Amino acid sequence: MQEFAELLERLLLTPSRNGKLQLLTGYFASAPDPDRGYALASLTGELDLKSIKPAAIRTLAEERMDPVLFNMSYDYVGDLADTISLVWKCERGANRTPPLSEIVETLESATRAEAPRLVAGWLDGLDATGRWALLKLIMGGLRIGVSARMAKMALADFGNVDITEIEEIWHGLAVPYEPLFAWLEGKTGRPSPDISAPFRPVMLAHPLVPKADRDNPDTIDPTLITPDRFAAEWKYDGVRIQASVEGTVRRIYTRTGDDISHTFPDVLAGLNFQGTLDGELLIRAEDGEGVAPFNALQQRLNRKTVTKRQMETHPAFIRAYDILHDGTRDLRALTFRERRSVLETIVTQYGTAQLDLSPLVPVTSLQSLDAFRMNPPAPEIEGLMLKRWDSAYVAGRPAGLWYKWKRDPFLVDAVLLYAQRGHGKRSGFYSDFTFAVWKGENLTPVGKAYFGFTDEELKELDKFVRENTIDRFGPVRSVTPKIVLEVAFEGLQRSARHKSGLAMRFPRINRIRWDKPAEEADRLETLEAMLPE
Repeated sequence: MQEFAELLERLLLTPSRNGKLQLLTGYFASAPDPDRGYALASLTGELDLKSIKPAAIRTLAEERMDPVLFNMSYDYVGDLADTISLVWKCERGANRTPPLSEIVETLESATRAEAPRLVAGWLDGLDATGRWALLKLIMGGLRIGVSARMAKMALADFGNVDITEIEEIWHGLAVPYEPLFAWLEGKTGRPSPDISAPFRPVMLAHPLVPKADRDNPDTIDPTLITPDRFAAEWKYDGVRIQASVEGTVRRIYTRTGDDISHTFPDVLAGLNFQGTLDGELLIRAEDGEGVAPFNALQQRLNRKTVTKRQMETHPAFIRAYDILHDGTRDLRALTFRERRSVLETIVTQYGTAQLDLSPLVPVTSLQSLDAFRMNPPAPEIEGLMLKRWDSAYVAGRPAGLWYKWKRDPFLVDAVLLYAQRGHGKRSGFYSDFTFAVWKGENLTPVGKAYFGFTDEELKELDKFVRENTIDRFGPVRSVTPKIVLEVAFEGLQRSARHKSGLAMRFPRINRIRWDKPAEEADRLETLEAMLPE
């Protein structure tokens, strides 16, 4: 367990991507089975210890110290695992540090009544770093800057294989992945799990205009975009997915390979083709023709079950962009022009209410495309996708083949109203900011942002929050309303769940307007005027 704790701490404190990859590779090489397999499951979100929940762990801490003092400490630190690891009062006893595998396997077989006692004993035998790692392991949500894909990239480096080889078999592997590690160490052949309708790693695009130069027209090379070299499609505001059908098995994957089939049985029922399609998961608008706002899709996402009523009120469908396999052959080595021809045939033959074809946008000149980008035919379109006609379907983000050219973001000046501590390496800073605009003579919250600022700006904002707190609501601080934030966002829609009646899409802090008085911030009417007609 101590080795896993040291790994997590070093990952948290290592800012560079390559540094994190080296740490992961080194751990996979030195840790024994099955410890490294359970560590991998924790890093990729595949570990679910159901015998104990965060509420039970918090109760343990409150039993060891005064609950009021604990709540004050939690309010100050802002992270449950961080707080308990620091304030835990150990009891003397025959405590020892068990290996990671023993902890996981014991909790997997423990009852909910037994688990708290076991966890308390382990906390007594660990130092502060070990306690923190144990709690992160149990509660999930590591927040150490390591994604599931990064963990798989480290595996690929460790075994000197291509990451696509790992991604293609990932869903057929079981924790603690001993056959996977045996293959990567050259002890056995590549595992061949029996996976029907497998996931195939997706191809991603680069932004056509670098974020830092979004307002600079010189960043676009006009000679790049010509009808003979590039095709254009609408970039819809949904969720990128892959639909795979083999025999009677039908699956829907996210672009990172998560299987979300159980959440969309209505879509699965409409997939009558054989093969693998790449597309966008969307919700049909009430008129039965258009696309509903992203907020409607959110009502269907991340649910363990979906009701008949939800499927009726929020009918989902796939808008197909590409085809990777036609049921008999792998098409990824073909050009996009060739794959598009096959895709059109497939959708024409097997299209349903749950599957249609993404239309192509005419490519005539850069100026006309720019006009399409900024004024798409529907508000649910974020911009354009540009794809080279001669591009093969290459996993990852290859250079020079696919580009995304999104609309310029909306901007609004809002007043900082509330702040909350962040998580992970930001747990010592107030980094989650709720902002508001004027409605009459009062400020009404319209969104929350936790990125877009530099480290130096974060320190300045944190200092302001500490010095200007006027009230507290648990971990949230209310501050004097005098700092104006320029907030950028991708879209706006009506929402009955928000007090303002509006919901922003991807809000982030564009800059801090230290020069602007709060009285000059925007009004709710300004945002309402931005709503799509």
